[in-house]
Amino acid sequence: MKKLSVLTLAALILTTTLTAQSSGWTSLFDGKTLDGWKKLAGTAEYKVEDGAIVGSTVNNSGNTFLVTDNEYGDFILEMDVRIMDTTSNSGIQVRSHYDPAGHEGKGLVYGCQFEIDPSARSWSGGIYDEGRRDWLYPASLNPKAQDAFKVGTYNHIRIECIGHETKTWINDRAVAFLVDTVDSRGFIGLQVHAVNKPELAGEKVYFKNIRIKTTALEARSFPKGIYVVNNIPNHLTEYEKASGWKLLFDGKTSNGWVGAYKDKFPDSGWTVENGLISVHELTGKEGGTGGDVVTKDLYKAFDLSFEFLLTPGANSGVKYFVRLSQEEKNSGSAIGLEYQVLDDSLHPDAKLGRNGDRTLSSLYDLIPANKQRRFIHPMGQWNTGRIIVYPNNHVEHYLNGVKVLEYERGSQAFKDLVAISKYKIWHEFGEAPQGHLLLQDHGNNVSYRSIKVRTL
Repeated sequence: MKKLSVLTLAALILTTTLTAQSSGWTSLFDGKTLDGWKKLAGTAEYKVEDGAIVGSTVNNSGNTFLVTDNEYGDFILEMDVRIMDTTSNSGIQVRSHYDPAGHEGKGLVYGCQFEIDPSARSWSGGIYDEGRRDWLYPASLNPKAQDAFKVGTYNHIRIECIGHETKTWINDRAVAFLVDTVDSRGFIGLQVHAVNKPELAGEKVYFKNIRIKTTALEARSFPKGIYVVNNIPNHLTEYEKASGWKLLFDGKTSNGWVGAYKDKFPDSGWTVENGLISVHELTGKEGGTGGDVVTKDLYKAFDLSFEFLLTPGANSGVKYFVRLSQEEKNSGSAIGLEYQVLDDSLHPDAKLGRNGDRTLSSLYDLIPANKQRRFIHPMGQWNTGRIIVYPNNHVEHYLNGVKVLEYERGSQAFKDLVAISKYKIWHEFGEAPQGHLLLQDHGNNVSYRSIKVRTL
């Protein structure tokens, strides 16, 4: 009986292997050895235990990676991952690369990483650009999936890299959707995160059932409505279109925009060229020479996303619920709730107001943005702003994928803030049922692109 059981088990393993191969899947781990893999960068340890690759942290080691000998372009990757403690961290590299001279000669792995984050932040399944651009898709952009990863048990991971699109799942729940053109192929890697405290040494992460498919790829559908980080300027995927997104700027014309209090787009002060809609440095004062530009359409509840490029010391803003009524006509910029667009380090407005409520991504003169410096891209690089106004008047501001403030439009707390702001002279400021969206001319050189909106 014992001999028969062994033979039966061997037959089952063989059948499973042949079935996987016939369906196009290839195993990247034989369950016994680390053949086909090599260690790069840090000094963390990898070994095979009970059919799993086990990575263990080593004190004072940098990030360490076990990477495939081969590189891959388009693929679907699946595996099961277990992490045992909320103080741990790990990740899965895809289409990644290695610079042996990087990190002061210690070696640098760089490229997109599927984040494994069991901490209270819960960003597992998000996409991080290891060693290069930092966060591309914080999992907070899809809050409904932030509880998908479970600590102490195996989680099934799926990553699709097909063309410019990378999508992730945890336990069959869709998490992140990134559109990016930087890498078309590279190796796959398993990370053991750096630790610099002795008590964190020896923490383990487990990887098993690692398989890949590179031919006859069929993308799995994503539920509608998940936010897409789309790094192709002025472009919408078919998925975004199906979810209700539309471009407010086509990258070629000023269609859909007019000057505030005007019936056409300004003849001067603004340009549309090279895929950008730009306001130019002329006066350095609110109102500029071209004046603000607004959407022809009105919006009630919406999800608005936009990229902006500041020049040193520049000031601008994206306003919403702009009414353009004669009672609210202002000598400078048109009146509305404002997502502040500002160089905090050089423009004096950052030091005015109360508690930083005139800094980048704040609700101007009302609520300061709570943001970490690491999530602010420096001058010369694009930043992404996002404003969500829900049908119940709950409002959120985001900067580069991270929520920086929220409030309830029209609430007593909101009215109290208005009463001590520059807006107190306007009746029921910010409470209009609908309004225009606005790009501000503050007399400084600022460019916008990838302006997209979805009505809620």
